Amino acid sequence: MKKLGLVVIGRNEGERLRQCLLSVVPRLANVVYVDSGSSDGSVEMAHSLGVNVLELDITIPFTAARARNKGFAHLLQINPYIEFVQFVDGDCEIAPQWLESALFELKTLPEVAVVCGRRRERFPQRSIYNRLCDIEWDTPVGETGACGGDAMIRVAAFQQAGGFNPRLIAGEEPELCVRLRQRQWKILRIKSEMTLHDAQMTKFNQWWNRTIRAGHAYAEGAWLHRKSAEKHWVKESKSIWFWGLILPILAIGMTWLTQGRSLILLGAYPLLIYRIYSRKKQSLNSQDALVYAFFCVIGKFAQIRGQIMFHSSRFLKKPSRLIEYKTQS
Repeated sequence: MKKLGLVVIGRNEGERLRQCLLSVVPRLANVVYVDSGSSDGSVEMAHSLGVNVLELDITIPFTAARARNKGFAHLLQINPYIEFVQFVDGDCEIAPQWLESALFELKTLPEVAVVCGRRRERFPQRSIYNRLCDIEWDTPVGETGACGGDAMIRVAAFQQAGGFNPRLIAGEEPELCVRLRQRQWKILRIKSEMTLHDAQMTKFNQWWNRTIRAGHAYAEGAWLHRKSAEKHWVKESKSIWFWGLILPILAIGMTWLTQGRSLILLGAYPLLIYRIYSRKKQSLNSQDALVYAFFCVIGKFAQIRGQIMFHSSRFLKKPSRLIEYKTQS
């Protein structure tokens, strides 16, 4: 544990941040909290718990990637002998046995750069949107392509890959994993419980904005790695453009020419819902599988907006703006 450090990032997380820090402070000496302009007393609260606090320059646009990079650098300034770093979002509480479990894997498997586990939603029954998050995070164990914001990373691998891309407003973790795997590192997801997340996502517009952000992430990831061998998120982006824009334009735009027959094309959406439902009901109950499938399909229309936002900013040579969805404490 002496060679392990922890970086927490957050903004106005309030009680969620307190729970996050208390889950690690008694057991871990090297903890850095990176604050992105909180106004709720988060900085003072972190100081009161004996945590090293780094406040980001508010004149530079905030991104989670930038916050994590700054926290990582600050952590190594405090203790240059750290070999492993646990990254965690300030709205997540770390499970009791997670740090030991992840450390064991990284020490046992020198080819592994990142270890992640099961992130769970704290209140999955509070809203359908919280439940969707919990379903989203229930992914297969074993070697995988990417991790999320909560993960333990080998310092040497992180430095070799150059850390997170600070310009990305979302999807920075999978993008880092692409660069790690290009350097022959492996990403491992294990069965252990990792974190308990508190989304507090109770409204449709919150879910919609989160899905827009996902579309933006797909677009930017695909643009950055479109020429690579694996073509990171290129297939997903093509799917978003087809279902979110091309198909509805064809169906509705050709209505007059086809005397309305082109609207039959819209029947492809129920078929897509059924296809996703059939696949997910193998691991979920029928109700959850149907809800998940339905929101996957209508999410294409939010994701296409995110794709357009990214490419518009790229064409106009403007930096992407942060897309937030959470209710701040």
